[in-house]
Amino acid sequence: MSTLDWLVMTGTLAGIVLYGVYMTRKVDNVKSYLLGDRDLKWWTIGLSVMATQASAVTFLSTPGQAYNDGLGFAQFYFGLPIAMVILCIFVLPIYYRLKVYTAYEYLEGRFDLRVRTLTALLFLVQRGLAAGITIYAPAIVLSTILGWSLSLTIAIIGVVVIFYTVLGGTKAVSVTQKQQMIVILLGMFAAGVVVVLKLPQNLSFGDAMDVAGHLGKLQVVDLEFDLNDRYNIWSALLGGTFLFLSYFGTDQSQVQRYLSGKSLTESRLGLLFNGIFKVPMQFLVLLVGVLVFVFFLFTAPPVHFNSANLDKLRASPYGTELAELEARNKEINGRNTTATLEMVEALRSDNEARISAARSQIEATLAKRDEVAQSVDDLIATYDPELITEDRDYVFITFIINYLPVGLVGLLLAVIFSAAMSSTSSELNALATTSVVDIYRRSLVTDRDDRHYLAASKWLTVGWGVIALCFAAVANLFDNLIQAVNIIGSLFYGVILGIFVVAFFFKRVGGRAVFKAALIGQAFVTATFVASWMEYINLAFLWLNLIGCVLTVLFALALEGSDDATDVTIPENDLL
Repeated sequence: MSTLDWLVMTGTLAGIVLYGVYMTRKVDNVKSYLLGDRDLKWWTIGLSVMATQASAVTFLSTPGQAYNDGLGFAQFYFGLPIAMVILCIFVLPIYYRLKVYTAYEYLEGRFDLRVRTLTALLFLVQRGLAAGITIYAPAIVLSTILGWSLSLTIAIIGVVVIFYTVLGGTKAVSVTQKQQMIVILLGMFAAGVVVVLKLPQNLSFGDAMDVAGHLGKLQVVDLEFDLNDRYNIWSALLGGTFLFLSYFGTDQSQVQRYLSGKSLTESRLGLLFNGIFKVPMQFLVLLVGVLVFVFFLFTAPPVHFNSANLDKLRASPYGTELAELEARNKEINGRNTTATLEMVEALRSDNEARISAARSQIEATLAKRDEVAQSVDDLIATYDPELITEDRDYVFITFIINYLPVGLVGLLLAVIFSAAMSSTSSELNALATTSVVDIYRRSLVTDRDDRHYLAASKWLTVGWGVIALCFAAVANLFDNLIQAVNIIGSLFYGVILGIFVVAFFFKRVGGRAVFKAALIGQAFVTATFVASWMEYINLAFLWLNLIGCVLTVLFALALEGSDDATDVTIPENDLL
């Protein structure tokens, strides 16, 4: 990486961090540290909510997902606007009326302490694991660029993020996320422009889209009902909506963002802003991945996108076989380029016969290219079975490093690290807030002064950071990082949402019934996931959100006996 790229990347990141530290230099009490001053405008809330969700995983893994499968992943977000409207109507007014600081405070007043603690623990487990993924994702970038070991890179990034979060608390998270989102959006737009400019001179953006469309990369909506299909319109509108309801309505990393709003109206507008603009942003990220796919129709892609694996293979006894496969890949791509140019000419003349023939040729050469890639994967696995051969998370990084102009490489890396800083700091801060407010101060140490709880908040931030680092060390066991984050969420979000649905809409159900229902529902969801993972059943993970929510509600209604719902009150000693 050039000196200019280093300057752009480090300058952008240092500027954002220093701004956050400066703006929060006077934070000296636990309320401001964990909860902020509740003075944010709607546009800050909207950008903060988007930045919290848009982790480095989004900008590393999603373009690779589009490179392989096209725009179909966009369906995953179709339930988001629906969820935002529901939350604005039913959930936000309750949170604001009760003046809660965590989503789980409400549950003690509505049910009892056991339900509050159980729900908080479910959140801590799933968000603690997901935080490890958000640290692991940018570590891939830096380890690839600098040639460092992945473990060392994970440790360095984790320590930096923990340090940044411990210093600033929740206000540092909020005040920096506007700048981070601006950098992210500008960087991704610039990447898309560069991909188009890198295409052959006589090829326009419209030509590229036509080619991608005829190769199946622009199909967004899949109407086929298939429980084993991870991304179709039905899993999105049903499972996806329930996932987003739980994530934005009950996950403290998000609740903490919009409860910092100046008023209920500001928070509602912030959530609606997220619901409107998140889907177009995701389309932009996916479109960049599709354009990278078209780019590699004219330029031979690597036989394997993880360059670290290729370097190891070149230095092994299999180096000669690798060189032969790379030469074959280059020859295949030459034929692929010819067929693609033929398709472009056929599309311009609207000659269906020529279009069909060219498409068949391209599909044949792509199949040959996939065979070469599979042969390389087999060589890697033979050389070292411990190496991970799944490489789609490296597609966009490869394009950034090898094909972007000097200066823009640094900006795109700043995009990835800005996203990592934003989402990881939000997660660690939310984990510390829930730990202090819902468990430590509520049940363990109830009578200490503000200074003690401020220190405890900082130490718990460090502790959760260490846990996230430990999980990051095994994150490479997942085939695709963006799916890993959603799978982890789907394991827990459905049950958490079910608890809140009972709390909001079934006033006759009491704490004992919902506590038992949540335990049974979580056990069933976990068993269902294990059965699917072991291929005893075929079920896409998004359905776990719907299953967990519905089962928790049904079990709570069935188990409800003599215990009645309590009035909604918050224990006085629990408010910070």
